Amino acid sequence: MEKELPKIDLPEDWVIGTGISKELLSLYKNYPVRLKCEIFVLCMSGEVEASVNLNRISVKANDMIALAPGSIIQIHNIEGDLQIYFLGFSSQYIEQAGQSHSILSVIYLTLGHPVIALRPEGARMMEQYLNMLINMYEHFTEKIRKEISPNLYADVHKGISILYQSKGPEKAVLSKSEQICRSFTQLVMQHYNQTRNVAWYAEKLGITHAHLCTTVKQVTGKTCVDIISSMVIMDAKSQLKSTHLSIQDIADSLNFANMSFFGKYFKRYVGMSPLEYRNNG
Repeated sequence: MEKELPKIDLPEDWVIGTGISKELLSLYKNYPVRLKCEIFVLCMSGEVEASVNLNRISVKANDMIALAPGSIIQIHNIEGDLQIYFLGFSSQYIEQAGQSHSILSVIYLTLGHPVIALRPEGARMMEQYLNMLINMYEHFTEKIRKEISPNLYADVHKGISILYQSKGPEKAVLSKSEQICRSFTQLVMQHYNQTRNVAWYAEKLGITHAHLCTTVKQVTGKTCVDIISSMVIMDAKSQLKSTHLSIQDIADSLNFANMSFFGKYFKRYVGMSPLEYRNNG
């Protein structure tokens, strides 16, 4: 299972373990990886600096992080002796079980602050819970593991929601501008591979194009185009490095009119063509 986690998806409905080593994470220092699955991580020792979508994060002892499907991660630095637990649900299970509402709830709760710091006693309790699940996973047959998937999924998401609501920034203190930026970023995460049109996002949010652009720039220091292109480029880089899809197929998956347009777009932001990046980037 150690070698399965960093891949785009997981081989079973759910997988749990402690097999995230420094060597394994180091494989993903040079380029980002996109997750189709959903993964929850508990760090008991060591420290990892990484990017999750548009956020630079640091995960250290007693921290927990939720990585929603579609998250694009890149490792920057690893310190100390890592002791990390992970629990993941495959994209196939999530899609078959119709769990989009739970996923969107987690994306919303963790947007901008995917890491929560637990008290040492809380982290130890979470560690005990995950160890119990590891024992269940190791002793149950795959048939039984599939049968308990719905209850496990529901329990984990309920617990995660409670944790993030109690530990995360209070929604009441978010200004209207911050709420707009949060909603915009959430929409981008869901739809960047369908449209890069800022006006489309403004219409979805029920505000004018100018108001969205001004608000996002004031709050984040970035333009709407910057945020959309960051997601598109991270996805493109991930596919170029971690799949054998043709450049045409990657262009199609990101809804570019043709491969030439995709190539020019990619080179504008990366400084080299998609093929050059795949071979030498």
